[in-house]
Amino acid sequence: MSSEEVVLTPEGLAKLEEELEELKGPKRRELAERLKVAISYGDLKENSEYHSAKEDQAHMETRVLILERMIRNARVVDAGSRNTDQVGVGSVVLLNDIEFAEKIEYRLVGPAEANVAENLISYESPLGKELMGKKVGDNISVNAPMGVLKYELLEIKPG
Repeated sequence: MSSEEVVLTPEGLAKLEEELEELKGPKRRELAERLKVAISYGDLKENSEYHSAKEDQAHMETRVLILERMIRNARVVDAGSRNTDQVGVGSVVLLNDIEFAEKIEYRLVGPAEANVAENLISYESPLGKELMGKKVGDNISVNAPMGVLKYELLEIKPG
């Protein structure tokens, strides 16, 4: 995998494309209007509205460039066509937390899509690295700041 390559699921790619479309369309027009209004206040040196809008514009344009590069370098992983014998990018896994006897479901995604709040974990994260290539019934141990976390892999589903 090249250092520029961005691993994404089809849903992750769609989210990035949607965000890019929003930034290049409505958000650009909104910022242009803010700048126009701020410029109408005169004296740009001490015009906080103008400086704020320019700063927001710079952040937005940087995000546009990042999104364009990510989309251009995307390698889309279609988990739906994966077999469910081994964990891979796009797999949905059901784990049993051995210490707390709780079942947890995660989907392995690329780093650009990772969102722990949505149970989307990167295959490059400590848990993701341990899960890659594992099979149902395997035990997984992950070093975490709070100690070693132990899981049993109960199920692998296509994403």
